[in-house]
Amino acid sequence: MDTVLFLACTEADGSLGRPALEALGSIRPRHVGLIGRNVCCAANQVASCGAVRFLGASGDEFAQSRYSTDCAAAEAIARASGATIIVAPGTSRLSRMLPGLAHRLGGVIDTHVTAIGSDFSVTRWYYRQRMEAVLARTARPWIIVADGGSAWSGAPGAVTVEPVAVEMPSLRTTVTGIRTPETGVQTIRPDARLLFVAGAGWTKKQQDGQSHVRDAEGLILGFLGRTQASLGGSKSLVDLSGEGEAVLPFMTHLNQIGQTGATPRHPKGLSTCCHGEEPHVVGWRFVTERRAVNLDANCGWARGKADVVYVADAFAVMKKVNELLG
Repeated sequence: MDTVLFLACTEADGSLGRPALEALGSIRPRHVGLIGRNVCCAANQVASCGAVRFLGASGDEFAQSRYSTDCAAAEAIARASGATIIVAPGTSRLSRMLPGLAHRLGGVIDTHVTAIGSDFSVTRWYYRQRMEAVLARTARPWIIVADGGSAWSGAPGAVTVEPVAVEMPSLRTTVTGIRTPETGVQTIRPDARLLFVAGAGWTKKQQDGQSHVRDAEGLILGFLGRTQASLGGSKSLVDLSGEGEAVLPFMTHLNQIGQTGATPRHPKGLSTCCHGEEPHVVGWRFVTERRAVNLDANCGWARGKADVVYVADAFAVMKKVNELLG
């Protein structure tokens, strides 16, 4: 019988973030392994998850993301637990070092897993999210890196965290602080109730034969500011910057939904100037209520992919919506 370890890193405040809780929600671990400056708060946060042991690698050297220290801590926790299956959230910090952990343990790894069955068959997407596969492995240890889903919920409590001795590597880097690049308007809001998706039609020629990118920018940013919605884009739109076409300056590849982009989990979604082709719509699979604005009554959204389709000019619709929102 497999021994399951849930592995996560704490946030800056010592708690477990939403990605970690979502990964924990898909399993019932026997062991919980935590890495961070102080892991007691995170352990107490998930005290009722059913684990019998809580293992921790804590200290100032584990406060920041660093491949050498994170991988050494994860290896020590994995060996101390004797786990044959390790489940971890697909955060940027863990995703950088988990392949190295699999190599050190002589195991295998699968990433971007979207569901884990009770028999530990896992589900993931292939070919730019156009094909879904269910697979299982006999090789152990097996590291499963889970994408977000339904978050774990349970009562906090008080648990005893067993400290794990970590054989520290020589540290050649020192984290002195965090410096973020200058950015414009915040458009990606993972916890927003609404996802607003813009398609390439916003930058195309309109009824007067001219493109109105500046008008589109004002309408979209005005709507985002009034509703605090999160902004997504079709691949066609985010790729325009590399083709010398007029672009929305605040739209980047980080906003891309579907295909090689994100699969957000907002409760509601509104698509504008987007045809709703299958590779893009796959990225909407977790959005439960969908509406679209498109001049084409035969677009992909009208073929059962949206709950409501407004056959109208998105410029006129969003201008009126912004007026109503004040």
